[in-house]
Amino acid sequence: MAPVTTEQDYDRLKEVKQFDESKIGVKGLLDSGITTIPRFFHHPPENLPGPKPKNRPRLTVPVVDLSGDRSTVVEQIRRSASTIGFFQIVNHSIPVTVIDSAVGSMKEFFEQPNEYKMRFYQREAGKGAAYSTNFDLYQSKAASWRDTLQVRMSPVAPDWEAVPEMCREPLAEWDKAAVGLGEELMSILCDGLGIKSDKLKELSCLEGRVFASHYYPQCPQPELTVGLTSHTDPGVLTMVVQNEVGGLLQVKCGDDWADVEAVHGAIVVNIGDLLQMMSNDEYKSAQHRVLANHVEGARVSIAVFFNPSNRDKLYGPFPELISTTKPAVYREFKYEDYMRRFFTKELDGKTLTNFYKVDNTKA
Repeated sequence: MAPVTTEQDYDRLKEVKQFDESKIGVKGLLDSGITTIPRFFHHPPENLPGPKPKNRPRLTVPVVDLSGDRSTVVEQIRRSASTIGFFQIVNHSIPVTVIDSAVGSMKEFFEQPNEYKMRFYQREAGKGAAYSTNFDLYQSKAASWRDTLQVRMSPVAPDWEAVPEMCREPLAEWDKAAVGLGEELMSILCDGLGIKSDKLKELSCLEGRVFASHYYPQCPQPELTVGLTSHTDPGVLTMVVQNEVGGLLQVKCGDDWADVEAVHGAIVVNIGDLLQMMSNDEYKSAQHRVLANHVEGARVSIAVFFNPSNRDKLYGPFPELISTTKPAVYREFKYEDYMRRFFTKELDGKTLTNFYKVDNTKA
């Protein structure tokens, strides 16, 4: 009779370490033919999505046509940014071929043999690129069913030898296009706040860019885990492109979750915690999550995180938005301190914004 592993006998750290040191990722686990997922991927029931309420209309995030009249676009994005914190954009400046090439190159990498991918598997991104499963694998209470290739694009370019060959040119093209669109979006968001259009650009918010490509293969037990836990992004702005496997990305909308449809050629945009604080709560960073993939095809996404490159500068609410009737909601802080706090905690739904709040009830 096989021994029964009790809670007391279970050594989670040992199992996590064995998996991490195998360097095969969740794709490698799936390819090995497993029909059940390792225990350290099991999430508590409160972290898992419940059944969808019946007789309730399906929620989706707004889609903004960037080719429209500028004032209309500014108002639509301002409204989305100040309520749900998420929107999709179509008819933007980036050719669909550039998006498809970048996403396709990432899919090609993640579906390479384990022996090839192992060369890139590491947790320290000293050379500007790292492939791994969950950056918070050792801090989190439960792992999530995805693999990730992260590449730092700016202010210091990556060592391109540390980036998989098939991804180098497509990523460089996507980065060039993303900067142009990011500048346009930041200008629109500044206009929505009634401040100088290039304010975010002046604060170096286009210059600190990190790419994270997530690969969500089919999960044998999707009811027990998630693809990405509920969280908010720490930076200024995030732009996401994805392949056609939809129905997994969701954003918190009140007590419900809205689906972010996979629209070919569209770009998903969301507000980060830093922009929420700089806007003095005019804009909102929303919690979002990715469900575990239950279908055969993998979901592939690339997120570009826009952050300030000047990490020693003090950040806080824009002075133009502070008045006696609208006092500062947040105190000033160093971005370096803020990011250090983010990366030393588990990725979860609790934002760091509360840590920097001013208690305006105390005179």
